[in-house]
Amino acid sequence: MASWALVTGATSGIGESFTRLLAENNYNIVLVARDLPRLQECACGLQDKFNVQTHIIQADLSTDAGCAVVEHYIANNQVDVLINNAGFGLNKAFTMSDIDAEQQMFDVLVRTPMRLMHVALPLMKQRNKGVIINVSSVAGYIAGGSYSAAKSYLTVLSESLHTELSGTNIKISALCPGFTRTEFHQRGRMSMKGLPSFMWLDSDKLVAKSWSDALKGKAVSVPGWQYQLLVFVIQTLPRSIIRKVGMNLRKKQRK
Repeated sequence: MASWALVTGATSGIGESFTRLLAENNYNIVLVARDLPRLQECACGLQDKFNVQTHIIQADLSTDAGCAVVEHYIANNQVDVLINNAGFGLNKAFTMSDIDAEQQMFDVLVRTPMRLMHVALPLMKQRNKGVIINVSSVAGYIAGGSYSAAKSYLTVLSESLHTELSGTNIKISALCPGFTRTEFHQRGRMSMKGLPSFMWLDSDKLVAKSWSDALKGKAVSVPGWQYQLLVFVIQTLPRSIIRKVGMNLRKKQRK
């Protein structure tokens, strides 16, 4: 029986890189995103280049209905790999942002991965087989507003499940990238002026490392020596300093 991988946020950036890596490893791909034309284009590209089967799910994961569609698919089809990658960013301080937008971000970054894993994991446990990668962020290590809080939740939940499922053949890993060349910052209208070029990561390379780390049983994958050093420094310095640095960074991105 052919193995299937499901990727949310599959039409661009890290998600699109995951679809190509998994197809190259002979997985059939379920692509989940909002943009139907891009879903169709990406699916056809995977079929033509890698000779794999694809299935597309058009869903807005910030809504209950959109999340439920993907939950239903996972519950009724064998999914061997789940990549929770769908993203959402806000370019306003919490006290200045719209509460509906905050709720949408929470739903995409926290609720959806939690619900999809809650459906997928019992089935993976029955088969004693599966891989789940949650795309988090190094932002989860700092105090940078509600986005950081959401990513911290995802990293900690991944670590907890990694421990809970130790001794099984189910791999759970959090991918914590830094700044990556994708559409994310442009969509969020975030200013990235002044960021040194060496701080930018390549999506394909970090996805390859994440996949390798997950298969090796690593609970957290931090691609790039620069971000591995940054995480070490963050974990060493007093939290009072980290709070100031995190909020100053977010202020610069909003300019």
